[in-house]
Amino acid sequence: MRHIHIIGIGTGNPEHVTIQAINAMNAADAVFLPTKGEGKEGLALVRRDICERYISNPRCSIIDYEVPKRQTEGRSYVQSVAEWHAALADSYVDLILSLPPNGAGAFLVWGDPSLYDSTIRIIERARERMTVEFDYSIVPGITSVQALAASHRIPLNHVGKPVEITTGRRLSELGLQSESTVVMLDGEQSFRKIDEPDAEIFWGAYLGTEDEIILSGRLGDIAEEILKARAEARQRHGWIMDIYLLRKGQDLEET
Repeated sequence: MRHIHIIGIGTGNPEHVTIQAINAMNAADAVFLPTKGEGKEGLALVRRDICERYISNPRCSIIDYEVPKRQTEGRSYVQSVAEWHAALADSYVDLILSLPPNGAGAFLVWGDPSLYDSTIRIIERARERMTVEFDYSIVPGITSVQALAASHRIPLNHVGKPVEITTGRRLSELGLQSESTVVMLDGEQSFRKIDEPDAEIFWGAYLGTEDEIILSGRLGDIAEEILKARAEARQRHGWIMDIYLLRKGQDLEET
């Protein structure tokens, strides 16, 4: 039976890669690297650098595969994602079938496979489509949530209070609900719409890499500076991955 390793590699710093992840990569016959087209070469280069640093198994090959573009016109968000996952599952089937019988392959996942990543879902779709059986295992990785807190040298939560992890889309729809809210996948910079000028924002982009940018302060004071820095960075690199924490209220505050 073939085996697939789904490996969390952290946020771009090769030193985020765990010993467990290194061992899993070296147990693979092939590591599958996604290419996302012009302007996003940097993402593939980080994965390739990790492979060059840590793979010592001479039998392990690097196989590139093209990530299909998600079609959004005339579709709801859920419909467009479902179609995109189906197209990716077809690619995964081909990749897995390219492995030798009883061989192993590896997908390197940004951050951790459990948090706002769909590799596990797509692997399950591929299993449903294949006549050849395979199994898979997960190697956890450092998330951008952890990297953000580390770079800003802060705890995520107020003492005894919850932390919400959500998307920019949901923040825009529901507003700021929790004392501490981590916002991911926010291409629209939804913090601009939050009427909480006294809230604190801790923002970071390219976390863990040499291009890391972090900014923090009162939301009402720093929002425009973040927007400007984000736009300039995206123009410079051709892509951006960013995340932020919104925090309101005081630490050690009774409810």
